Amino acid sequence: MTAAPALHASDTPAAATGDSREPTRIRRELRAIHGLVHRDLLRLSSQPTHTALMLLQPVLYLFILGGGLAALIPISTLGVGYRTYLFPGMLMMTVQTPAIMVGIRLITDRQSGYLRELLMAPVSRTTLLLGSCAGGTTVAAVQGAVLLALAGAVGLPYDPLLLALLMGGMILASFTITALSLALAVSLRRAEVFHMLLGVVMMPLLFLSGGFFPLESLPGWARSLAAVNPIANGVDLLRRSITLRFPDRATAAGIEWFGSRPPLALEAAALLAAGVLALLWAAHRFERPE
Repeated sequence: MTAAPALHASDTPAAATGDSREPTRIRRELRAIHGLVHRDLLRLSSQPTHTALMLLQPVLYLFILGGGLAALIPISTLGVGYRTYLFPGMLMMTVQTPAIMVGIRLITDRQSGYLRELLMAPVSRTTLLLGSCAGGTTVAAVQGAVLLALAGAVGLPYDPLLLALLMGGMILASFTITALSLALAVSLRRAEVFHMLLGVVMMPLLFLSGGFFPLESLPGWARSLAAVNPIANGVDLLRRSITLRFPDRATAAGIEWFGSRPPLALEAAALLAAGVLALLWAAHRFERPE
């Protein structure tokens, strides 16, 4: 008698149904995320005029407003020159616009029927939302990197570690703003309502960010609002990254929690947590049938 051939793991039904299907599903989900990110990058590269116009506003603020006020605001007030002080705020202005556009695009995709076609793909709704968030974060970070090239013009050295810290801060802020934009967009059905809310909310958030002037000059209630403002936390994170690398460029006080400045790592973790919670909530709402 001959011995029966030994069964390998790959010959078992469990392996055929479990080990072969699960990697296929994971690859399918990752491929969908990659496709959505690639779509956003293609849109960015195919619209150079639109991209240039979005970059023009922070550049004008930086050199015209910054140049005009630099002669009026002494360095002793801010700790650095006004252009250097203004630079983190302009980086945040650069990344917030493409990040917010992700929410507007989700609403217009729903209105045009394109979202319904996407939902027919053999991937989960959460994957589609993650792909949109990843695409918006990537585009925002790319545009921020373009403005980051002007660091030398505002008195900052092209130090690799400093550039890496600023780039990391911009990616983190881009993710959080994109996630918040998606969390708002999944609850709305009309792009006009989204634009109206942005017009009411974004300008106060921008002026309460500390990007244009020190937060310590604001009344107490405004500083309390700034402490929960994601744009203010993003600006403060970028500004403190500069100080971390070059202590001689320490600026005026920024975000305070309960009367004291939080550790840099804790502030970054709070910004990340806000983005994750917003994305989880958006995914929960997005899983509901259209």
